[in-house]
Amino acid sequence: MTVFKNGTLITMDPQRRIITEGAIAVQGDRIVAIGKATEVRARFPDDQQVDLKGNIVLPGLVDTHVHLAQAMIRGCADDLSLIDWLSKRVWVLQGNYDEDDGRTSAELCILEMLKSGTTAFVESMIAGRYGFDGIAEVVKRSGIRAALSKVVMDIPTYATQTDIMYPGMKEDPEVSMRQALEAHDKWQGAANGRIQVWFGPRPPGGCTPELYRRVAQHAAERGMSVTIHLAEVQADVEYIRREYGMSPTEYMESVGLLGPNVLLIHAVWLDADDIARLARTGTHVTHNPLSNTKLASGIAPVPEMLAAGVNVSIGCDGGPSNNTYDMVRDLRWASYLHKVRALDPTIMPAETVLEMATINGAKAMGLADQIGSLEVGKKADFIVIAMNKPHLTPSPNPVSTIVCAATGQDVDTVVIDGKIIVQSGRVLTMEEERILAEARERAEKVYRRAGIEVRPQWPVM
Repeated sequence: MTVFKNGTLITMDPQRRIITEGAIAVQGDRIVAIGKATEVRARFPDDQQVDLKGNIVLPGLVDTHVHLAQAMIRGCADDLSLIDWLSKRVWVLQGNYDEDDGRTSAELCILEMLKSGTTAFVESMIAGRYGFDGIAEVVKRSGIRAALSKVVMDIPTYATQTDIMYPGMKEDPEVSMRQALEAHDKWQGAANGRIQVWFGPRPPGGCTPELYRRVAQHAAERGMSVTIHLAEVQADVEYIRREYGMSPTEYMESVGLLGPNVLLIHAVWLDADDIARLARTGTHVTHNPLSNTKLASGIAPVPEMLAAGVNVSIGCDGGPSNNTYDMVRDLRWASYLHKVRALDPTIMPAETVLEMATINGAKAMGLADQIGSLEVGKKADFIVIAMNKPHLTPSPNPVSTIVCAATGQDVDTVVIDGKIIVQSGRVLTMEEERILAEARERAEKVYRRAGIEVRPQWPVM
């Protein structure tokens, strides 16, 4: 038993209570008590005590769209349009990975996520060449919670662009499907339930309707979830209209890929009928504000989706499209972007955004009864924000402070499954210096193999 005492607790419970001078008692991997510190300490006077020193405590952040393999190629494709971004840089670099590169990039990404307060994430597209087993081992050792999605595909195109996929990224449909099912057999529920295995089919243009239906069937039979990029750019909508005469969500429903076990990525170019269809089917959406902004993909109709009852969460996306995996930084963008789009400062208040990053993310992962809020009986997944800093002082509204002022560098402590994973900003389960050195070395070799050189536009002396 450990009692974490003297913190301001943003519980995200059904009443959305904020408990000042609060405490959380943890036994094993569960929260067994939460309330005022005096009351909790009175119940457990002889147990180990951790003083939170007045800092803010909130549920661990849930990043529902991550590309682990892209951490090691961060900054490789700045200021490019999506097609060039993919075909000239990202796919070429990733298509030159080996399994050790995939493992190292996963370590780098998870190290960054843990240090900045992410306790659970959804990885969307693990290619066979990255080495699924090595990545799952990294998740297991690090202590983080993850849904790892194996890519499946059978067409090497992207929306309206044909034959642009780098050869190293192409996978045989039977091989990719077999690998996904084998990964599910081996890793589903591993690491005390911290690891899930999902399907990560390529977006329309990368899969035939027949393959999508096979994914839907296997997912239904095995109780698997599916995450898929949809309507990220206007070309996606044009492709689906041209090929199938449907809207994006009509097409997904026709192949069996809408529902409570489906998490759509981006969903930028949806109309009112699309949104209503997502609400009716209970389909989840992950909003990626920084990625959509950097690639000029558009602004997803998030307030409209939330108003319709769609569960919308938040994702950082990848190293080349966001350039960091700092969820705290993305919270601000998820709020401000929609204010300026609507010319309405009341849209997307801090409270809504924090819900998206915690309890909504838990729902998207199928874990709302386990994580996403600080409640008795739930998993002990929470983070501590160090508040004694100029940019966080004063803090009349702790929710606003987190969303509008904090960054991931303000995270001091991370607890997952009742274990302290990050302490005083240091990840206890990972070798930070070794990972950074290896990532630099491996990235340099990948760039050389790919024949790509990235330099500043200005002269380097």
